[in-house]
Amino acid sequence: MRGLDGILLQCNHNYMSTDEEVRGWFAGRLPDEWFTGPAEVIIDREEITITGTLAASDQEAEDAGFAEGRIKRFREDTRERRIEIAREAEHRFRRKVAWGVRCGAASEMFTTLSVPVMTRLRQPERRVLDTLVDAGVARSRSDALAWCVRLTGEHADAWLSELRAALRHVEEVRAQGPGVGASGASEPGAADPGVTNS
Repeated sequence: MRGLDGILLQCNHNYMSTDEEVRGWFAGRLPDEWFTGPAEVIIDREEITITGTLAASDQEAEDAGFAEGRIKRFREDTRERRIEIAREAEHRFRRKVAWGVRCGAASEMFTTLSVPVMTRLRQPERRVLDTLVDAGVARSRSDALAWCVRLTGEHADAWLSELRAALRHVEEVRAQGPGVGASGASEPGAADPGVTNS
């Protein structure tokens, strides 16, 4: 039983790994020669995205053909190592790993997840999605919702960056709190997110 508890605790720890722990692990694990500087590591609940900048002179970086060739060469030359690192990270952090690179003005993502996200919308919100579909802006409600999220991200980038920074601070303070890791259960009396008060 103790062994089983240990496994469960380890799995919970892996799932609850902090963003800083994930970034630190990748900073130590990625080969120094791959990128010109530290890779950008973006983390959400399902996926870790690693994006690095490839070496190129200013003149080379302006050449679209050069950038495309350099990205393709990197992708092929590093495939086995990237798969190995991704498997280790997926086992450790219980998230999929996606890769991307930048070279000059060009950028390319090699692998990314498309994750279904359930949501509850009231009629006025559904009508917004239906208007986008009826107008031909989107093919479906799902596509319309993704369009709205992208648009919000583009126009509220600074605000979202501040919000993410605040959330990182909350995570750091929470990690220092008493009884951290004692229980994965939710707070008693926590509201059901699908229920709203009228």
